[in-house]
Amino acid sequence: MIEQIRTIFSYGFMQNALLASLWISLAIGIIGTLVVLNRIVSLSGGIAHAAYGGVGLAYYFGQDPMLGALLFSSLSALVMGVAHRKSKTGADTLIGVMWSIGMAVGIIFIAMTPGYKANLMSYLFGSILAVSASDLKLMAVVSLLVLAFVVLSYRNLLAISYDETFSTVRNAHVNLIYLTMLVLIGLTVVVSMRMVGLILVIALLTIPAAIARIFLKDMRGIMALSTFLSALFCFLGLVISYQTNLQTGPVIILLASGVYLLSALVKKVQAVRNK
Repeated sequence: MIEQIRTIFSYGFMQNALLASLWISLAIGIIGTLVVLNRIVSLSGGIAHAAYGGVGLAYYFGQDPMLGALLFSSLSALVMGVAHRKSKTGADTLIGVMWSIGMAVGIIFIAMTPGYKANLMSYLFGSILAVSASDLKLMAVVSLLVLAFVVLSYRNLLAISYDETFSTVRNAHVNLIYLTMLVLIGLTVVVSMRMVGLILVIALLTIPAAIARIFLKDMRGIMALSTFLSALFCFLGLVISYQTNLQTGPVIILLASGVYLLSALVKKVQAVRNK
């Protein structure tokens, strides 16, 4: 088995995929925890799907689609974040509208661009085996930004995630930290597109953190376990997809989903037994 794994990762493209998995897992583990604890999965989904508008616009104007997605997702995150802070009820409608606008704009501008466009499907469905050196650098930068943000703002993030009212009372710069967190969610979503695509990226962002939260209560512990689980799912997904010739992204998500369901079942059984 070990020899098989060595053979699989002896190829350059598989080594790039593994390195990308590790970088992305760091960002996913941290940001995913904040998404789950702050109950903003739908908001994160809106940011993710709005990013496709940036892909389409950048491709139409002959620019790097990743750059377009980064800018579009960051702007969408700020708009949705401000709306969510002001009116959580009305924000749900805005999130849905911007979600739809982003996808529609992306599809229209891609359709308007002449030429072969098959490579753009990787932004929707993922193509981790096609990760380039520039993609790896971008993943590393985003992951380190996420790590630095959490290290510098951990206490305030802890207060916001568990008791937002208290954090507001103690003047913890809630709005600034909240909006920064949303922008980093957008950046994390974009760099994760290479792995599982926009269609499945929210599942990758939330499932490892949701599993970790079943067993742990401490935010630092949830982040650490979520990062480990994300890396494990990605590693196993790469190995299984290579051996079965299946697409890597869906394999990763199915693995993560299976573990989540099993974990929830185990927790439920334990709770029944302890009554």
